[in-house]
Parts: sequence; C-alpha cells; structure tokens
Amino acid sequence: MLTAPTIRKAGWSLAAGLLLVPAIAMQVTSEMNWGPGDFIAAALIIGGIGLGLEIAARLQGRTRIIAGGLAVLTGLAVWAELAVGILD
Repeated sequence: MLTAPTIRKAGWSLAAGLLLVPAIAMQVTSEMNWGPGDFIAAALIIGGIGLGLEIAARLQGRTRIIAGGLAVLTGLAVWAELAVGILD
C-alpha cells in the first residue's frame, strides 16, 4: 500500500529527475545547450509546481483538484512564456 510519505518522496524524486533529462541530453547532442541560468529557472518552476501540489494535497474535496490543476497550469504557462514568449 502506498502511503503519503512514499508518494511525496516519489513526486520529489521525479521532479529532481526531470532536471537530469536536459543534463543527459546535453551529453548526447549539441542541439541541447542549457546554461546554469536555465537549470535554475527549471528548478524554480518545477519546485514551484511541487510546492503548489504539496499545498493542494492538504486541502479537501474539489478545492484540492482545483488548486492542484492551478499549480500545474501556472507552472506550464510560466515555462511556455520563458520558452517562446506566448504573451508577447
């Protein structure tokens, strides 16, 4: 049976693992070229989403779903803005 601490550890491990994907890709191809600032921005966005999901997990009922969805959508919107400038 999965317990809350186990799920939390898995979620934060997945978040950390997401930062490894571009680091590994940079070793494989020259088309992936991230600098330290890119990794910091990604860590802040992914961490913000994780924190939002942690807060949402403490809520009840429909509010939990809305808060979790809002955390994810906000993080994706920030990522898209930084990547391609959707608001320009």
